[in-house]
Amino acid sequence: MTFPVPTLPVPPVSVVGLGQLGGSLAAALAAAGRPVTGWDVDPAARDAAAARGVSITTVLTGVVVIAVPLPDLGSALAGLDLDPDATVTDVASIKGPVVAELTGVHGDRFVGGHPMCGTERSGYEATDPALFRGARWAVCLEPGTDLRRWLRVAEVAVAVGAEVVPVTAAEHDEAVAAVSAVPHLLAAALAAAAGQAGPLTLGMGAGSFTDGTRVIASDPAFVTALVTGNPATADALDRVRAQLDRPWAELVAAGHAVRTATRGRRPVRVPLDRAALLALGRAGGAVTRRLAAFVEGWVPDSPVARG
Repeated sequence: MTFPVPTLPVPPVSVVGLGQLGGSLAAALAAAGRPVTGWDVDPAARDAAAARGVSITTVLTGVVVIAVPLPDLGSALAGLDLDPDATVTDVASIKGPVVAELTGVHGDRFVGGHPMCGTERSGYEATDPALFRGARWAVCLEPGTDLRRWLRVAEVAVAVGAEVVPVTAAEHDEAVAAVSAVPHLLAAALAAAAGQAGPLTLGMGAGSFTDGTRVIASDPAFVTALVTGNPATADALDRVRAQLDRPWAELVAAGHAVRTATRGRRPVRVPLDRAALLALGRAGGAVTRRLAAFVEGWVPDSPVARG
């Protein structure tokens, strides 16, 4: 016998910062029929969002998503009308320092978040309502996190097609240093070394060079903030340097094994409990749906190959 799942209230979403991530989120929510408002200091960004169905206002209610560059996070809500009961989150690529700063400002109303998506483009011209489909969206579960507010943030991520990874800020930074910060540094090193080799070398660049250097076409200020602000970047880079010291055939084989490992998915149902949710994230899984007292998601059904 099956029982109906209770209808859960859907809070409005207010997005502050309507560049690539914020503009894409607001547009995706508007396209899905969710109540969404937005604000940006740039009139052109406001106009672009309004054309996609986003209501422009300085009144922030429900789930308030701060989607501005890292240096501007602390001042992003200055002068705006923030509902005292609003849940505040962000989309910054660094979590430890951000969670510490914004929890100090907003208390337990703040829940750190980071969608693992985006391109080397930036600004409202790079808005893409499909940007989050299938992406992992880290949502931080700290010891003091209000689980009800965590769920509100997670539901926003799921609403735009993302899969939620429950994680602590420290665990997030360690993982993102390895899969985002260091790749940006390696892309910079590859591009700079090829540039030193001269125009013939650059002219010979094909798929592997293009793929390996794509992300360093991003705004240098963004990349610098990403790699310098993450406290785990140096250790992650040291691990890569250690790998490069291995015999090359051994290194190639180990990397190939990790990159080509086949992992299936096993569906799971997890109670709304901090320890259980974090165990899901640590297993490499994600949340895809909320039920009344549980979340549904998946975990890998085979272990990750290790080099």
